Amino acid sequence: MEKKSTKMTNTPQYQDLTEEQRSVLRSLRVSRMILPIVIGLGVVAYLLWRQFDPKQLEQIAWTGRTWAWIALSLVLLVLRHLAFALRMYILSQGHFSFKKCIELIFIFEFSLSVTPTTVGGSAVSLFVMTQEKLSAARTTTIVIYKIVLDTIFFIGTFPMLFSLVGMIIIRPNIMSVWDSDWRTNTFYFSYVGMMLYGLFFFYGLFINPTLIKKFLLFFTKPKFMERFRTKTEKLGDDIILASRDMKNLSWKQHFLAFVATWTAWTCKFLLISALIIGIAAPAMDFWREVTLYGRLQSMFIIMAFSPSPGGAGFAEAVFHPFLEDFIAAKSVALVIAFIWRLFSYYAYLAAGAVIVPNWIRNVFLKNINQK
Repeated sequence: MEKKSTKMTNTPQYQDLTEEQRSVLRSLRVSRMILPIVIGLGVVAYLLWRQFDPKQLEQIAWTGRTWAWIALSLVLLVLRHLAFALRMYILSQGHFSFKKCIELIFIFEFSLSVTPTTVGGSAVSLFVMTQEKLSAARTTTIVIYKIVLDTIFFIGTFPMLFSLVGMIIIRPNIMSVWDSDWRTNTFYFSYVGMMLYGLFFFYGLFINPTLIKKFLLFFTKPKFMERFRTKTEKLGDDIILASRDMKNLSWKQHFLAFVATWTAWTCKFLLISALIIGIAAPAMDFWREVTLYGRLQSMFIIMAFSPSPGGAGFAEAVFHPFLEDFIAAKSVALVIAFIWRLFSYYAYLAAGAVIVPNWIRNVFLKNINQK
């Protein structure tokens, strides 16, 4: 693999790539898996050292019921992947086959797993879809519209859940909006940040992209910001391009894209719920399940601003503090968190280690050789 990679970097076509494109290829290297794995497993090992209690693990009854809930979580993982693939298929307007969309989601999830959550995988998405011969306008539309759809889901559904169960949706034992600790304050910061981020792109896509470009360029006027002007201008142009391309989507396609987004995220939260119900076996009724669902959504809003690759370590660290009223035993919570991350994070790292090199060989290198 290293020999092929070296050979590829020495080709004249590779030398013609922009520095940003080369950076994307470097970010897709399988070796990028090492850091998030070390961080994730390192945090788990630390938590085990601090919290491990064999007596707490005796609370877990590994019965047929438990394995049935774990099996359900795997089904939900597959459904989540298929829902994101369906969204890709809808937004590409049939340019990609559904099978190709499934492959692309594996690549995108791998890139998200090896880059900080705050950075995201937009650059990888743009590069990969361009290599798949999708037009620049449609590629930009998909990347930006995915951000808008995800934000609409989180920002839109949270108030509804809040109206049903109240403040307890944010963290355990919260009494009022002023009852703050690190969890509450981080949530408020993350929610406002996500809302502003999503509204920015929503306004640019659907209302006035030209004004958004002017707004962006305004911040590059100071001399110390001039070095960002080229990239900022490109982002403004991309938003304008995507806004024009959005007119090609029908209302039916918008609706189906949102339904696919809602299905994907709902499956992700239900996956964790299934593991908690199956392993920790807390007393549950309908409203308690709604509270758990909402709490998981609050936790993911915070995870959206994780500085570590794919939230590695961060996800495991915040799991029990956010869910201690559902999983009292810390050792049990650590087991559930590890299984959850094994299914939805490490599995994508493993799949990416196979799929990404194949994609580079069958698509990217083929495109280079054709030039």
